[in-house]
Amino acid sequence: MGSQAFNASSLTPKGWLKLLLLSFAATWTLTGCSRLPDSPHAVTIEHEISPEPVRTGPIVITLRLADPGARAVTGAHISLEADMSHAGMAPSLGEAKEIAPGRYQASLTLEMAGDWVILLHVILPGGQELERQIDVRGVRPN
Repeated sequence: MGSQAFNASSLTPKGWLKLLLLSFAATWTLTGCSRLPDSPHAVTIEHEISPEPVRTGPIVITLRLADPGARAVTGAHISLEADMSHAGMAPSLGEAKEIAPGRYQASLTLEMAGDWVILLHVILPGGQELERQIDVRGVRPN
């Protein structure tokens, strides 16, 4: 039984497409369903915003960080950036302080009624960084 070497120049466009699809399927199957247990994305972040309903002016955001075992994540550094969903408004910036194990709180000021997006920039104690987004729709005028 003889063996032949693979010759890429002999592939037709249809052959290239099949090879590409096979490569994609193999890569997706091997990596698509896996997650490292220590992945920063496994950290859950719950949030509360007060006042409720959200109004223009000062707001307080309380965050709870937990690992996959539902244990509090302590010692994280969290900065916040609130932006209007349309251009032209300066962002509101803040830093969250840890007020209890795994519980953080920050103050921001929303200057205008409308839809806002709050970006969380989190550095976990091990140095891993992650970002999350909180959509705040329908901020009411005072």
